[in-house]
Amino acid sequence: MLIEVKVPVFSESITEGTLLQWHKKPGEFVRRDEPLVDIETDKVVLEITAPKDGVLQEIIKGDGVVVTSEELIATINDEAKPAQTSSPAAEAPAPVMETTAPGDKIPQILLSPAAKKLVAEKNIDPSRVAGTGRDNRITKADIIHYLESHGGGKQMETSLVPPQVGIPTVEPGGRLEKRVPMSRLRQRVAERLKDAQNTAAILTTFNEVNMQPIMSLRNKYKEQFEKRHGARLGFMSFFVKAVTEALKQFPVVNASVDSNDIVYHGYFDIGIAVGSPRGLVVPVLRDVDQMSFADIEKGIRDFGQRAKDGKLALEELTGGTFSITNGGTFGSMLSTPILNPPQSAILGMHNITERAVVEGGEIVIRPMMYVALSYDHRIIDGSDAVLFLVAVKNALEDPARLLLEI
Repeated sequence: MLIEVKVPVFSESITEGTLLQWHKKPGEFVRRDEPLVDIETDKVVLEITAPKDGVLQEIIKGDGVVVTSEELIATINDEAKPAQTSSPAAEAPAPVMETTAPGDKIPQILLSPAAKKLVAEKNIDPSRVAGTGRDNRITKADIIHYLESHGGGKQMETSLVPPQVGIPTVEPGGRLEKRVPMSRLRQRVAERLKDAQNTAAILTTFNEVNMQPIMSLRNKYKEQFEKRHGARLGFMSFFVKAVTEALKQFPVVNASVDSNDIVYHGYFDIGIAVGSPRGLVVPVLRDVDQMSFADIEKGIRDFGQRAKDGKLALEELTGGTFSITNGGTFGSMLSTPILNPPQSAILGMHNITERAVVEGGEIVIRPMMYVALSYDHRIIDGSDAVLFLVAVKNALEDPARLLLEI
């Protein structure tokens, strides 16, 4: 019986996608839930898996083809069996399968495409790696963690910030040029950012934060925090908490423009800008006012791992009432972040550097960070923007405020 493989139903904001790469060829045996092809939309890359065991009968839509919701892209013959050969190597179990004693059920080890590539490059036994993805699927981040814990950390440091997909390598010394099409994600990012510039009246206000109180607090409790919660205590959770408290004081910063109306949001959904191999994405932490520091840290770490592996869901990239971006991780000292429509404000974090500052009439050295708030001047007055950023600064320089919510 032929089983149809169709494109999943896209969300209302997505009309089409592009087939990136088929991981199987016609005639090859596939197992249920095994990745078949990746579809790139203007928000995320979706992984299409096999609905049943069988032989991939036909690929109807090949690499690079534009497809729409529920379009037929392949067929699988679920009555066909794996091809038998006389080669002992060919008859051996696939490398993604664990071997068990005869008669036992053979559990399947699922790997993402990026993880498969690393497994092959580093000659790793995937059965030794714990998967954290959906259905215990092994992700690229899992492979990186395994290598780091087995002495491969230094070699994998550059993989934590992977190169963008589609950027060609051009050998120096010549006058060669290469033309490559923009990915759908890059096209969508360009479109949204240009719309923001054309529509909103964007201004930016700046301030600086003495990070010593937070750094001292982290150094004192980071080991206990990680032991208790299983997550590292980073700076971002403090900023998320500080922003949330400031938004409560200045609701207009948490609002958005809809035609001639101002929509005030009674909830706090914070977008966290994350780099991925295909460009910048902004997954959203929902109801952060109800989240603990540990919940926020775990959520951000999960976003980062799945962004690198292309596993963020569409619903995780939609909505949001305010965003935070951290250019400091790349060494940025100062920048003017651009709005993420329809949001009306975004906070930019930057590099922490030791600078001479005056305290009580004396010059002292402190770890300082410049912070920037870009905002839509159509609904946010300059005074509200400045006072909002001062509230964020005060909360960060006195972390007890975050615990007492004052």
